[in-house]
Amino acid sequence: MKIETNKFVSATYDLYVGGEEDKEQELMEKATAEHPLSFIFGTGMMLVAFENKLAGLSKDESFDFTLSSEDAYGEYCDDHVVDIPRSVFEVDGKIDEKVIFENNTVPMMDQEGNHLNGTIITIGAEIIKMDFNHPLAGEDLHFIGKVLEVREPTEKEIKQFSGEGGCEGGCESCEGGEAEEDGSCSCGCGH
Repeated sequence: MKIETNKFVSATYDLYVGGEEDKEQELMEKATAEHPLSFIFGTGMMLVAFENKLAGLSKDESFDFTLSSEDAYGEYCDDHVVDIPRSVFEVDGKIDEKVIFENNTVPMMDQEGNHLNGTIITIGAEIIKMDFNHPLAGEDLHFIGKVLEVREPTEKEIKQFSGEGGCEGGCESCEGGEAEEDGSCSCGCGH
C-alpha cells in the first residue's frame, strides 16, 4: 500500500535545521519507532510540502529531503514581534509567574478569535514583548526517516485525529487514558 489521501501513516524521522548545505546542522526533533509520527495523510495535519515528499512511499521505504523555509513555516517576520500591555496578562494586578516568564510559549487569541502561540521575549514594567513567529520560521528543515506503516485508518483513529476522540485535553480526557512513565498516554492517542 502506498501513501495517499486518507491513509494512516506512521514514520520515524530525525529533523535537522539549517538545510543540506549547512555543515553544522542541528538535530531539532526526533520521532522514534517507540514514539513515531502518526497521522492521516491529506487531512491538513501536516505541512503540504512534507506530505508531497512522502506521497507514494510504502512501508519500509526511507526518505531524506529538505524543505526550504518558504515551503515550511515561512521566513522570520519582524512584524510578528509585538509589544502587548502587561495589563492584558494581569489578574488582580499580578501576572501568573508560573505561566508568564521569558522564553515560555503561551496560547493567545487575536482580535478575530484565531488561536496562536506566542513566545515571551521580555517582561517589562508596562510591556510584554512577544514573538508570534513559528519557532522554525526562517529555517530550512532536513528530514531523514523511514515509513513504518501505511494502512487504512481505524474509526478510533479517524475520531482521534479529527479532534472528536477527546484527546485534545491530554491523557486525563482520553477514555481510560493515563500518563505512562515516559509521559505518553496509555490510550495510544500519541500524546
